[in-house]
This record gives sequence, C-alpha cells and structure tokens, in this order.
Amino acid sequence: MATQRILDFIATRRPTGPCLVVDLDIVEDNFRAFRRALPDSAIFYAVKANPAPEILRLLASLGSSFDCASVAEIEMALDAGATPDRISYGNTIKKERDIAAAHAHGVSLFAVDCVEEVEKVSRAAPGARVFCRVLTSGEGAEWPLSRKFGCVPAMAIDVLTHAATLGLVPTGVSFHVGSQQCDTGAWDGALADAAHVFGELAERGIQLTLVNMGGGFPTRYLKDVPSAQAYGRSIFDALRRHFGNKLPETIIEPGRGMVGDAGVIKAEVVLVSRKSASDENRWVYLDIGKFGGLAETMDEAIRYPIRTARDADRMEPCVLAGPTCDSADVLYEKTPYPLPISLTVGDEVLIEGTGAYTTTYSAVAFNGFEPLRSYVI
Repeated sequence: MATQRILDFIATRRPTGPCLVVDLDIVEDNFRAFRRALPDSAIFYAVKANPAPEILRLLASLGSSFDCASVAEIEMALDAGATPDRISYGNTIKKERDIAAAHAHGVSLFAVDCVEEVEKVSRAAPGARVFCRVLTSGEGAEWPLSRKFGCVPAMAIDVLTHAATLGLVPTGVSFHVGSQQCDTGAWDGALADAAHVFGELAERGIQLTLVNMGGGFPTRYLKDVPSAQAYGRSIFDALRRHFGNKLPETIIEPGRGMVGDAGVIKAEVVLVSRKSASDENRWVYLDIGKFGGLAETMDEAIRYPIRTARDADRMEPCVLAGPTCDSADVLYEKTPYPLPISLTVGDEVLIEGTGAYTTTYSAVAFNGFEPLRSYVI
C-alpha cells in the first residue's frame, strides 16, 4: 500500500500525469514471507506481473527463479542476473522458433499441455525437461483463469508419455488455481490430480519429480486476505495428504502476491459530472482507466483501494471512469464506488495495490495517452 517512502516520493518529485510508484522494500518483504511459508519450494517469480528491471534484479539477488512467458521475458531475467537453470518457459503456447531461442539461451524447462506442443519442444529443444499443465476450476479466485491453458489429468498422462518417446524428460505436472485466490484450500484438489498423474506414470516406468503449484497468491485490495504462512500450511498439508512421505520437488510462481501491494498509482480527477438532474450517481473521470493500466477492473473483478486527501468528508457512491474515447473505459458502475462528495477537478487520488499487472497492461498509447510511467524506489 502507500508506504511513507512512496508518499514522500510523490510529494517531492511531483510527477505529472498518472504514474506507478513501487517500493522495493515491500517486494523484498514479500519474497522473504513466501520463503518462510514454503521453505522447501523454489520461488519462480511470474515476470509478467511486473517486469521492471529493478524488481527483477532485486529478486535475482535474493535467489529467486523466474517464470517467463516469452523469449523477451527470458532475456529480461538473464539480464537481471538469473542463470538459465533458474528460468522456466511457463507459457504452453509457444512458437517453435521461440522454443529454439530459449533453448539456445540455455533454458531447459518447458511447459506443455498437449501432444502437439510436446512435438514442437522435441524438435526445437531436444532432451529438454517438460511439465504438463492440468486444468483446474479456479473456484474461489477473483480473477479466474480460463480453459485456455491445461488439459485434463488423463490427457496429461498421455502427453508426458509421448514426451518420453520423443527423447524429452517428463519432469512433472503444473496447475494454476486462479489469480487472487483467497481460498487457502484451493490447492488440495489440484494436488490430488497431480498425485494421480504421478502414480499412473510410475506404473508406465516414468518417474516424475516436480509439481509446479503455480501462482494465485493474493494481494490485499479492499478485503483482508490470508497470510503467506496460512497458504504455506494448507499447501504443505495437502502435499503430505496426497504424496505421503514421497514429497516431490515443488515450485510456486507468485506474481501478484509478490508485487501487488508494493505499488501505488498516483492519478488525478479530470472531471466530475452527472448525466441528468435526477442522476443519483456522480461520474468521476480520472486520467487513468482500463487502457492506462487498470484492465483488471474488467467486470469489476479487482476493486482497488482508492485514497484521497478528502476522505474525512462525507462519502457518496459514484461511477468511476477513465479518460479515453471508448465506452468500455468505465472502471466501476455495476457496483458504484464510494468517494468524497467534495472531490473535484484536479484532486489527486492514490490507487493502492497496483504493483502488479498495470504497467504491462498499459504498453500501448491508446488514444495517444502515453503508457503508464513507472518509478521503482
């Protein structure tokens, strides 16, 4: 949230236009919390959450590994100081030439979820290690992931068997329980599926060694969320329940949980208006919206904490919208957002919990509004 370091930076630098400010001390605190919570699991930071070089360098220096979705992200992790053995190419949808490029960089761990992807890896990265992603329901997540990634456990067994026949090393299973997953028990069913795949492949003479338990660890927005320690206890209990004393090597891929609460967006009120004399709700327009980095307000899935200097005044619900000439650029309308009745043009607002998935969603200057500027302190 808005640490004193962030507040001091905004007060002294007075950056114009919307910007994200990230406090590296919070990122380091979060990394150490994950390490304490799951000391036997390797941490592979999900680079897509926030690929700022300062964040990647810090995490690399702390011993983090990296989950990468593209060759560009792999190169970012290498530039930050990670060695290839600390990088996973975790995207299940890869061009064959990108697999070859990653392999040329020394990366040897690849995600797959179908026979066709296995065949690409076998041609472009012979002898590589592969893990197969299995589908999960995503129930309990505020930003559930779709059926775009993964396959059913029965197919995962065939996919990994096929990988072995092509000279690849079937290494394990991965899953993702959904982003901003607030149910600490959500990993139980997925670990049961993973254990089933392990057992079936052992009967075929293939010994898997790795379970990639994905991300999903939440950051605090308007509601409290369980601690990293609570997730760690629940996940370890599920591992023991389904794997007994033969615990596999495990990976976690925190992204939002690593950087979300480390960042704050400074924005400005551009306009306050009503649509009619009888309109119950004011419309408050900010200089940032869905296309400026707040894409996760889609369907109002993520509701960010918003602070102003007028929060002691009377609050009334309003419709909150962005500045672009696109009717989809409305942040909160279905459930109006309470903001001070005295809020007016030119007022500064702080949008907290915005360290993850904001700069990366704001990569294009839609309507000519520049991509979200970022400061890492």
